[in-house]
Amino acid sequence: MRLGAASEIVPRTGRERATCLGRSKGEKGRNNAAPLQEWGKVLKGAGNWYALGAIGAGDMELVKAAKGGQAAKSAKVLVVDVGGTNIKMLATGEKEPRKMPSGPTMTAGKMVRVVKECVKDWKYDRVSLGYPGPIINGHALREPHNLGGGWMKFDFSKAFGCPVKVINDAAMQALGSYQGGRMLFLGLGTGLGSAMIVDGILEPMELAHLLYKNGKTYEDYLGLRGLERMGKKKWRRYVAKVVENLKEALGADYVVLGGGNSKKLKELPDGARLGKNENAFVGGFRLWEK
Repeated sequence: MRLGAASEIVPRTGRERATCLGRSKGEKGRNNAAPLQEWGKVLKGAGNWYALGAIGAGDMELVKAAKGGQAAKSAKVLVVDVGGTNIKMLATGEKEPRKMPSGPTMTAGKMVRVVKECVKDWKYDRVSLGYPGPIINGHALREPHNLGGGWMKFDFSKAFGCPVKVINDAAMQALGSYQGGRMLFLGLGTGLGSAMIVDGILEPMELAHLLYKNGKTYEDYLGLRGLERMGKKKWRRYVAKVVENLKEALGADYVVLGGGNSKKLKELPDGARLGKNENAFVGGFRLWEK
């Protein structure tokens, strides 16, 4: 996927029940609205650029966005960021994201039902859906590791009743975090998300399930399982080591660390920057810009 004038992008811009929250536990008093005030300023002196539509290995849909990065007139986008622990939502014109728990019982159908219930007072006419797994032709290539089933052949547009663009969740956050050059994005959450953007070309990656050491994968070490198994101190050492190795192996200029567990890092590894989870919403909004 080509972003075009990438260096000019300014990224600031049994019973079925779910609790829909405006803030997560521990975020009381935290102002989440401030970063959203900048989200309209996605370009600074740039020419035309390209935003991602449906993307997967060997299949990229390019959606051209005009200079200035303005969304289509009257477009009201709902961004849904699906994670293994929580699902987060934000819509055009809303300043406070909402969230609800997910987990191994969260099937595709249940996700749509609880999201629609959670945002029933919001207006939207299209959806950007960040999915925790590889995407091809706008559909999940395989079922998610940390959620329920039924995702691969699910018709999200029919279920939501409006157009839906599905993108890998790490790619969506990477799209909102990019500041030019060669960027590697690693999402430290329930699992391990990964994506890379090189001179404006975005390529989702699946580093999580590659073997790392002792018969375990990168996700086994850097994901939630690794954090719980090793404890914070040892987990931080492995994060630093993996970031260093991957940055060198992939020739990245810098590494952006996102995901909910990135805030557990006391110090950032050399060459790494701390991403903002809100950037997933930035990326989701950009999918519909034209």
